Amino acid sequence: MLGAASSISDPAYLRARAMETLFERLEKLCEGAIAIDRGGRVVYVNEKYLAALGLDHASEAIGRSIEEVIPNSLMRKVAETGEPILLDIMELGGEQLVVTRMPIEDENGAVIGAIGFVLYDHLESLKPLLARVAQLESDLRLARRQLSNARAARFTFADFVGTTPAIARAKELASRAARQSVTVLLTGETGTGKEMLAQAIHNASSRAEKPFVSVNVAAIPETLIESEFFGTAPGAYTGADRRGREGKFRIADGGTLFLDEIGEMPLQLQAKLLRVLQEREIEPLGSDKITRVDVRVIAATNVDLRKRVSDGAFRADLYYRLNVLSVDLPPLRHCLDDLPDICARLLDDISASGDYVKAKITPSALAALARYDWPGNVRELRNILERALILSDSGRLTAEDVARILPVGTEVRLAPAERPAGLVVPYAEAEAEFEKQTLEQALAASNGQITEAARMLRISRATFYKKLAKFGLASGSAPV
Repeated sequence: MLGAASSISDPAYLRARAMETLFERLEKLCEGAIAIDRGGRVVYVNEKYLAALGLDHASEAIGRSIEEVIPNSLMRKVAETGEPILLDIMELGGEQLVVTRMPIEDENGAVIGAIGFVLYDHLESLKPLLARVAQLESDLRLARRQLSNARAARFTFADFVGTTPAIARAKELASRAARQSVTVLLTGETGTGKEMLAQAIHNASSRAEKPFVSVNVAAIPETLIESEFFGTAPGAYTGADRRGREGKFRIADGGTLFLDEIGEMPLQLQAKLLRVLQEREIEPLGSDKITRVDVRVIAATNVDLRKRVSDGAFRADLYYRLNVLSVDLPPLRHCLDDLPDICARLLDDISASGDYVKAKITPSALAALARYDWPGNVRELRNILERALILSDSGRLTAEDVARILPVGTEVRLAPAERPAGLVVPYAEAEAEFEKQTLEQALAASNGQITEAARMLRISRATFYKKLAKFGLASGSAPV
C-alpha cells in the first residue's frame, strides 16, 4: 500500500500518467491521429484516420513520407521547428478538417517527431467562429483602404518587384535619387509603374513624413492649370474663391510633387515651372507676393521629350532642368522572367482591396500570360487578373481563365508538343500535359532538388509532391 501511495504522489509518475491519459482520450474523441518521426516519416496512424486517407491498413502509411500520405500536411514543419500549430483548417480529399499538431519530445526535451489530431471532420459547429474570422479579415482590408489617403505615398521599393537587369537598374538609380533632393525624370510606356516608383523614392527619402502630391498634367483643363499649380489670391478673378486657394506646390511644401505626363504641359506654364525649380518660389495667380516653397519634383512621361523639344512643343531649358537624373522603366514584355513575382504582388494587392482571400495563379496561366505582348504593361496585367478573379469560381486562375479575358486573337497555346494536323486536343488534356512538362523542367533545372524545384514554381513542397504523385513522376527519379 505504501508503495502504491508513494507512486501516486510522485510528480514524474503523475505527469507520465497524465500524458498517457490525454493521448488516450484525444485518440478516442478525435476523428483521426497520425505521428511522424524527426525525419518526417509516418510511425503511427490510428484506424479512424485510414478511410479519410484512402488507406486500408496502417501498414500502407508506416515508413512513408508524411507528404506522400497527406500532400498538404504541415507536420514536418512542427517536427523541424518544435513549434505546435494548435488550431488549423486542413483540406483533405475535398473536405475541410479542423486539426491540431504538436511536437513530440524525449525525456531530455529534444524534439523527436510530431503528432497530429483531427478534431472535427464537419465544420457546422464552427460556422459562427469562421464567420467571425471572415468578418475580421474584411474589417482589416477596409481599415487598410481607409488608411491610404490622397496625401500619403503607399508604395516602397519592395512593391516594385523584379530582378531582370532593366528593373534592377531602374531601382538602383531610384534608390540613389532617394538619398538626394534632386529632380527626377521617369520615362517609360504607360502602365509601367512610374507613379509607384515615384512614391517609393519619396518614402525612401528624408521627405517621407511630408506630403506626396500627384498631378496628372494632361487631365487638368488648360484654363485652370496655372491656378492648380500655383494657387490663387482671394478674389483673383470673377468666380474665384473669396478665401483664395492653395496650389499643388504649396500643398506639397516640404514633400514631393509628382507631375505625370509632363510632356503635355502647355508652353506658357513651362516657363513658370522652370522658375519654381530654379528659384524655389511661387507667385499665386492674382497676387504680387512671392512665397518660398521646398518641394522635390519628380516628373514622368511616356513620350519622347527630346523629340518634343526638337518639335518646339517643349522648352529645352526645362527639359535639361528636369532631366537631372533620368530613370527608364522597361515595358512588361521585356521583363517576362519577372512575371511570376509581378503577378504574385498584384494578386496580393487585389486581395487586400477586395474579397479574393485565396487568389492563386497556376503555372499554365503564367505561361499563357507570357505569350501576350502587354501594350498596357503592368496596369493592363492587373486589370486582366482582377477580371479573371471576378469570373473565377475558385479564385485559382488557370490558363482557361486567362484565355477568356485576353483580347480576341491572342494566341494561348497550352502544350507545345507536335500533334497530327487537324487534331484538336481536349483542353483538360492539354493543360495536364503542360503542367507535367513544367514539373519535369523544374526538376531538371534544380537537379532533382524538390525544395528548389517547388521554389522555382512558387508552390509549397507538399503541393509539389502531390503533383508528382498525380502524374506518376517518382520524386526519386532525380538526385534529391
